[in-house]
Amino acid sequence: MRYRTTTLAVAGGLLLAAAGAVLLPTSAQAAAGCQVTYATNDWTSSPGQGGFTANVTIKNLGDPLSSWTLGFTFPGGQQLQQGWSATWSQSGANVTAANMSYNGSLGTNASTTIGFNGTWTGSNPKPAVFTLNGVTCNGTTTSPSPSKSPSGSPSVSTSPSTSQPPPSGAAPKLKVSGNKLVTSSGSTYRLLGVNRSGGEFACIQGNGIWDGPMDQASVNAMRTWKIRTVRVPLNEECWLGTSDVQAAYGGANYQNAVKTYVNLLVSSGITPIVEMHWNYGQYTGPSAGCSDVKATCQKPMPDAQYAPSFWTGVANAFKGNDAVIFDLFNEPYPERATGSASTGWACWRDGGTCNGISYQVAGFQSLVNAVRATGATNVIMIGGLAYSNDLTQWLQYKPTDPQNNIAAFAHLYNFNTCSNTSCFDSQLAPVAAQVPLSLTEIGENDCAHGFVDTVMNWADAHGVGYLGWTWNTWDCSSGPSLISNYNGTATAFGQGIKDHLAAVSS
Repeated sequence: MRYRTTTLAVAGGLLLAAAGAVLLPTSAQAAAGCQVTYATNDWTSSPGQGGFTANVTIKNLGDPLSSWTLGFTFPGGQQLQQGWSATWSQSGANVTAANMSYNGSLGTNASTTIGFNGTWTGSNPKPAVFTLNGVTCNGTTTSPSPSKSPSGSPSVSTSPSTSQPPPSGAAPKLKVSGNKLVTSSGSTYRLLGVNRSGGEFACIQGNGIWDGPMDQASVNAMRTWKIRTVRVPLNEECWLGTSDVQAAYGGANYQNAVKTYVNLLVSSGITPIVEMHWNYGQYTGPSAGCSDVKATCQKPMPDAQYAPSFWTGVANAFKGNDAVIFDLFNEPYPERATGSASTGWACWRDGGTCNGISYQVAGFQSLVNAVRATGATNVIMIGGLAYSNDLTQWLQYKPTDPQNNIAAFAHLYNFNTCSNTSCFDSQLAPVAAQVPLSLTEIGENDCAHGFVDTVMNWADAHGVGYLGWTWNTWDCSSGPSLISNYNGTATAFGQGIKDHLAAVSS
């Protein structure tokens, strides 16, 4: 999706890490229990001092809460700078975080993630004890309501925290067979699921690596929707660890976080699509998303300086695991720069010097070559022009692949040029008849689901996959989001996709 630069600048303030959770009941007669995980990304600004980003996930193990306040004590003299997703305050070493209006309600086993930036001197030890509504969070539940033991004295029962186990079986290995994706046994496999945004923007904005929880509990919530594919947008510079990225969020740290999440998806039975979303290179021509040379917005094409290295690294990371799919670039729009569809398609495939684009372009043929040079045999997906909304000459310009393992994708939103079934029939159906086609982003900007309902019905009739944008807790009317919390509570827009997946997915 291309128009979310402003949205992400706000959402990018939400740093996430795989954290635990903290919660305690508001009623003295309610069952209480909570668990907290506290994770930090630290950096050194000068000898003996530095900064950090902390992410805290709060999970309510007891009866539902309507509000909560988290408390803990800094053990090493750390100072709170700014926080998000809660009202934060510090008095001496004591820190409190009170819920916002949108995340105060926490049902049993529900969780929310909050975070803050801070500074440290000497070292940055983690707090030892967390409380929620005054109760210590130790991963167990207690019932304050007295019950009589055989001796007649009150007793309190405790039970350990439990979570829904992931589905059994890993995601299948996939390959292209004609116009279908198939498993090793030859069964047809459609890509049905969601996008999980965050990895493309948080790191380059200096806010962390992800946006929201990326742990087993969050994946389990996805599976309750029968999601079996998750597209993971990435940032070129963060993967490569260029000087434009804070060390804590780039290079090996970023790569390891991506590998961990992708492997978690595979082990949970979900097909990951790893995708290069934002890349280096300055573009200020028609439809430019920003004037920044850094990878902070959608550029018209991948750059020849870094993109081949990015895909060499990603391919080496996941080669041998054909359950992982490679999406070479989010939303090309070279025709806006070059001035015509014909020159746009030539730039799309061949790269090099493209009129109107100041940097040298990596065409998709060169990126296919970079992936295959590593020995990786994974399925490769490529979109079209006009922000992947135009596939009219995709078959004509399709790159060659020694593995014959290339699939097509398109993005469909209600504000696109190709946004009705007549266009789908004329532009998308011919491609779907020749190669596997998936609609890797579908959405609408009205927080409704009438448009995506039409899209999914058309896709079902043509054997085409689809992924909703996006599994993030943003305002669904400003940058379509599927959920209002990471437990999987659907927005009005997301409810349409959730209901449809319940009927057609597994």
